[in-house]
Amino acid sequence: MSSGERPELGAVPETALWTLWYRAVAARRPDAVLRDPKAVELVERIDHAFADRFGTSGLQAQLQALRVGCFDREVADFLAREPRGTVVCLGDGLETQYWRVDNGRARWLTVDLPELVALREQLLPPGPRQRYLAADATALGWAEEVDRHHGVLVTAQGLLMYLPPMRVRALIAGCAERFPGGSLVLDAVPRWFSRLTLTGRMRSHAYQAPPMPWAMDADERGKLRTASPAVAAVRDVRPLGGRGPVGALLPLALTVPPFSTRRPSVVALEFAAR
Repeated sequence: MSSGERPELGAVPETALWTLWYRAVAARRPDAVLRDPKAVELVERIDHAFADRFGTSGLQAQLQALRVGCFDREVADFLAREPRGTVVCLGDGLETQYWRVDNGRARWLTVDLPELVALREQLLPPGPRQRYLAADATALGWAEEVDRHHGVLVTAQGLLMYLPPMRVRALIAGCAERFPGGSLVLDAVPRWFSRLTLTGRMRSHAYQAPPMPWAMDADERGKLRTASPAVAAVRDVRPLGGRGPVGALLPLALTVPPFSTRRPSVVALEFAAR
């Protein structure tokens, strides 16, 4: 630990530290599947017993890195199509994606809880093309702050599983109707995982995962289209690469039931043009 910042966060906001830690664990490896020097830097600055609290699982770190890589590819592809587009990051926590994939021209808007925005402003001061907004992501008031002129991509990474299902559906519909021609990238835990969190049986080292009331098995992603007629298409975003046994088994996990249908998933939703 360093003698730097010491964050005090509630149960769900603490997940920002968990994801930051495992990105850093993954990125420290010489054969890393995710390069994230900013995450490594933050872990060294923050006064927190990361290893004692969250453990040091190499498997967990690699799986986290592969999930993050799915979001990075989607954002990079969007910025290749819309170099001056806007990336809206809901529930960004201490995510360092901006420093991994920014193209030097895009605009970035982070929307998160006040305590996390305050911590982010302290640890990751925004640059001239970044803005942090302390707001309830599900209230959709933030949508009025978004520049729509050059395309919009919304990300909800590690957020929706902590919301009631009806609020998830309303958020998807709200984004689809407010950003015609835009897109949303989200992730979901499978139903078996959600049940473990709801009964307090999902522990990792000294860390108790918060309840995750919203879940979706991978083969259910088509149902997301029913949130709004403005959701034009839904597609699976699959992790690429992997190291060692994870890399060898990943193709099977993605294609062979029941693993392929009961796995965590990253999904991209495309919105109809007005």
